[in-house]
Amino acid sequence: MGTITAVAAAAALHANRSNHRTRPMKNLPPPALKKVWRQTLALVAVTFLPGCANYNFGEVHPVLVTDGIHDWIGQNSAGPRVAPSRFEYTDDERALRDLAYPLIEPPFDRQQWYSVAGEYGLYRANSADHRKYFVRLESTWQRSPSARYSQLIDDIRNDITRMSQFFETAGRVADIDRKRQKSMTYISDLNKKERINALRRVRENAHVVAIVQQSLADRVASYQFALERLVVITPSQQAVEAERSITMLQNQIARYQQPAPTWVREPSLASTN
Repeated sequence: MGTITAVAAAAALHANRSNHRTRPMKNLPPPALKKVWRQTLALVAVTFLPGCANYNFGEVHPVLVTDGIHDWIGQNSAGPRVAPSRFEYTDDERALRDLAYPLIEPPFDRQQWYSVAGEYGLYRANSADHRKYFVRLESTWQRSPSARYSQLIDDIRNDITRMSQFFETAGRVADIDRKRQKSMTYISDLNKKERINALRRVRENAHVVAIVQQSLADRVASYQFALERLVVITPSQQAVEAERSITMLQNQIARYQQPAPTWVREPSLASTN
């Protein structure tokens, strides 16, 4: 903890000194300065703290986390040349992005020394490469075929568990966005910038859901590819459980197809049938 705090403080001091020495940095608006700071801090963590970037249960250390760590998700909905909405995120909009990231991040990138870079959007893996998951699965668990099956099943079940909370939040956000769009008709003094920023935010929120749905489709393909190779290379009874888990994941994905469902509270995991 002392090492992390010291390095973070040193990075902040360095950034502050750089702001006074470099003219272009002084001219940056506050939001841009915050973005540069977040990226600098993340890069410092990735470069100098490979053993300390992760915290309990593989989470990113709190000193490296900001409230807007996942704000980048969905911002390129209209292309890289279109500026994102300048509106402040609502609690649900920010939660939507926080819940989206674990469903976008490849399972093999969790709890790695570079994980913090992914959290800030500085590193993005290609989820469409369906072979990569199996390659990492095989290389990580070289000595234990049983462990490969167990890891595959755990990754699938983790996705299933995370989906309900994400889509419950997505339903609330979609519902309020529909109301936002309708309300703009009745606001007489709504200026052009406010309208543009509101419509951009609606589009960005929808894009977050689309990103997650595409990621889930890619994950199913990756899991299926890995299972097929495991069955051929190291046959096991665990393959049956893995296949059932993939089917369960596919059914869950089908339930949450576009458009995002209207908000309905999911049953508690602690409840009994």
